[in-house]
This record gives sequence, structure tokens and C-alpha cells, in this order.
Amino acid sequence: MKPILMLIFGIRNTLTNDELGREILNISLPTTLALAADPIASLIDTAFIGHIGPVELAAVGVSVAIFNQISKITIIPLVSVTTSLVAEEDAIDDVQSEKETLIKDSSENVDAKFDVQDQAEKGGSSSSTNVGRVADKLGQDKNYIPSASSGIIIGSVLGVLQALFLIFTAKPLLNYMGLHSNSPMFNPAQQYLTLRSFGAPAVILSMAIQGVFRGIKDTRTPLYATIMGDITNVILDPLLMFILRLGVSGAAIAHIISQYLISIMLLWSLMKQVVLLPPSIQDFQFGKILKNGFLLLIKVAAVTFCVTLSASLAARQGPITMAAFQICLQIWMATSLIADGLAVAGQAIIASAFARKDYLKVISSASRVLQLGLILGLGLSFLLSFLPFASKLFTNDINVLQLISIGIPYVAATQPINVLAFVFDGVNYGASDFKYSAYSMIMVALMSIFCLFMLSSSLGFTGIWIALSIYMTLRIFAGFWRIGTGSGPWNFLKNHDLSLE
Repeated sequence: MKPILMLIFGIRNTLTNDELGREILNISLPTTLALAADPIASLIDTAFIGHIGPVELAAVGVSVAIFNQISKITIIPLVSVTTSLVAEEDAIDDVQSEKETLIKDSSENVDAKFDVQDQAEKGGSSSSTNVGRVADKLGQDKNYIPSASSGIIIGSVLGVLQALFLIFTAKPLLNYMGLHSNSPMFNPAQQYLTLRSFGAPAVILSMAIQGVFRGIKDTRTPLYATIMGDITNVILDPLLMFILRLGVSGAAIAHIISQYLISIMLLWSLMKQVVLLPPSIQDFQFGKILKNGFLLLIKVAAVTFCVTLSASLAARQGPITMAAFQICLQIWMATSLIADGLAVAGQAIIASAFARKDYLKVISSASRVLQLGLILGLGLSFLLSFLPFASKLFTNDINVLQLISIGIPYVAATQPINVLAFVFDGVNYGASDFKYSAYSMIMVALMSIFCLFMLSSSLGFTGIWIALSIYMTLRIFAGFWRIGTGSGPWNFLKNHDLSLE
């Protein structure tokens, strides 16, 4: 079939409650709830801080922008690569186990059906096809997935490095964002960023573990841990900020405690399911994670620069503009990240299907998550159109509210674009198409940076949001182009003649 037609394959079954639909739902819904829980907790933080004053709100906004964007540089490559590798190794092990079972039950030749060696070359390793034997040697009834241990170790190291980096570079980073020592925003911003940095190891470790859980298609455990952590955060916020009078420092401390609680709960749960102590150093899969992670690091750095630049341009226009931008950005990110649930489902299912060479499943899964993404985006756009009525939940400042009323229409209108951009990323990650994802994002970032400078200088606050809308549209085009042309790992689409049901 024509590669571009894959996007509308099975469109009549988009909302059908079939096996694929249930698999997507079982992975995406807990993931979506877990991903939405943290931004919602951040929104509650924003609401509490907003009642301290617009200066503190703007200061924390700058610090959160720095922390989140620096974190994404390490988190997204680590989680994305770990999810794909764990899903591939888990799928290959399932195929190996099924093959061994059939060999025992039948004398028929099943090698043609289960070409495990080719699949191992595609996404796994020799150790991943011997999971059962390794587990037996260890005397444990647990899954043995080499990428799981590697991801956790790398995540722990990156977390410590990020904490040290943020603590010692807080001042120059704030200067880069337009905050200098003579700014009223500088002191609270530096105080919050420095304290929040101590939670970086827990944040990255917990996300690395979530990558493992996503790869084995268990997204409920991360959901429970995240909810418990965020509830703790919400309870501690008013206690530390107002009762103990710690102000913005209290908000940072509450967040740190919640993140360490989440990481401890996740690690404890994972140890019950997966062997985390390989028998030898050779069993670690550091090479694959580092190689593919570096490619995604390039992509995330480009994404981070665009979003951080937009926050910097807003901060340079003063605390009122930055406060309004922070609220709009938090809403934009919180709602858009809901799409990551579909992206994770698509990535895990597609990675498993590629490992099994089940191309029909690849096509069906990619089409379904993209179609569901469009529906989700339209729904979010409709809901956010009513948001101006709730703006006073975040601040009482009349000038900030006026700017928020300008930004919200852009936040609402871009939801379908944002959702599809995130889902396209998940689909291409599932195909392990990390190189294209990295290089295409560089081109998108270059064009977007030009738009940000030009439009912010001429249109101010409005120009920033127009440029961000262009940026997300270009990301969709990059994802669409790869699949639509049937290039890279999607080359098999040119040889498939499937009826569009």
C-alpha cells in the first residue's frame, strides 16, 4: 500500500473496543494519569506561589523552566531508549520461550516462523535471548532484562551530575534567562532553583525506572507511585510555605520529598519483578543506551533550547509578562503531555511488533494511536477554550490576567498539533528511528529559533505564542514526512498491499 495511506488505515475502527484498542488503553491510560499528575501538582504549586505575589510567581517560573528543560535533556533520551530496548528484549524473550514450548510439544520445524537470530540482531542481544537460563542460574523467578539494569545505573549517575551542575551554575543560568542580581526576581529564583536541584537524582532515577516499567507494559505501578508522591507534595505545600513561613523554599522542599518517595516506591516494586544484579559486567547494555541516547540527546537539546528561549524572551519583557507566560506554559505543557500516554503505548507496542517482525501490528498500532491522538487533541482544545474563566485560580493581578487572556486562545488552538507531534515521536521511537528524530529536530529548531526572535521582537507576548505554534507544526511535518515517504525503518510500507478497512 502507499506509505501515506497507513495514516488512515483502519480509520473506521479507531474507537473500536478490540484487542489492540484494549492494549493501547491499558498502557496509555495509567501512563496519561501518571504524566498528568506531576504537571497538575506543579499547577497547584503555581497557584500557591501565585498568592505570595507576582514577583515570586515569575521567579519560580524562571527556575522551573530551567530545571525542567535541563532535566529533559537527560530524562527523555534515557526513558525513550530504555523503553524501546526493554520492550524489544522482552518481546524477543517471549518469542524464544514460545519457540521452546512448541519444540517440546511438536516435532514440526518452527524455525521459519520464529527467526530469533534475526530478531536479536534487530533490537536485542545474545543475553536477551537467554533470559530464562540466566534467571535459572540466579535462582530467581524474575524477568532478566539487561537494559533495565543499565538504564537505572545510568540514570543514577546522570541525576547526581545534574544536581551538581544546577547547584554550581544557578547564577549564570538565571543570568542567561534575563535575571540579574538587581532584579527583584533574582533572589527567590536562585533560592528555589538551588534547593530544587537536590531532588534531581530522585527525578531522573524514578523516570529511568518508569522507562523499564513502560517497556514491560506495566504502567499501573508508576501511576500508583506518582499519585502517592504528588499527594505528599500537595499536602506539604501549604504546611511548609505558609504555616512554617518558608515561602518559595517550602515549595521546593515539598517537591524534593515527594520525588524521593516516588523513586523509592518504584525501585522497591521493580526489584520484585526484574533481576537488577546481572551475573557479570558483560551483561550490561551500556553501549546501546549510550549510542541511541546520544542521538536523542541532540534532539532534546534542540527542543529544550526552543522552549527555554521562549521563556527567556518572556522574562526579558518583565515580571508581569513572565508570570503570565509561566501560567500559560504550565497549562500548555500539562495538557499536551497527556498525549505522551498514547505516545508511550505506541512506542512499546510498535517496538515489540518490530522485534517480532509483525508488520501488520506495526501498521495497525501506529495508525490507531495517531487517529486517537487527533481525537484527544480536539477534545483538549474544546475544554481549554473555557479556561479564561478560571484564570483567577492562579493570580489576582489584573495585568497578569489580561496577558493570560491573550495567551490562552493559542494554548487551546494548538492542542491537536501538540498531541500529534508527541504521538509521532512515540511512533518513531518504537521503530528505533532515533537518528532521523535527532537530525530532523535540528532543522525544526533552527527555523523555530528564527521565528521566536523575529515575532517576539515585533509582537511581544503574542509573537512568542505564534512562534511556539509554528514550532509544534514543524515537528508534526517532520514525523509525517518519515512515515509518509516510507523511508528508513518504514521502508516495508512500500511492499505491503493492505486493504483499508
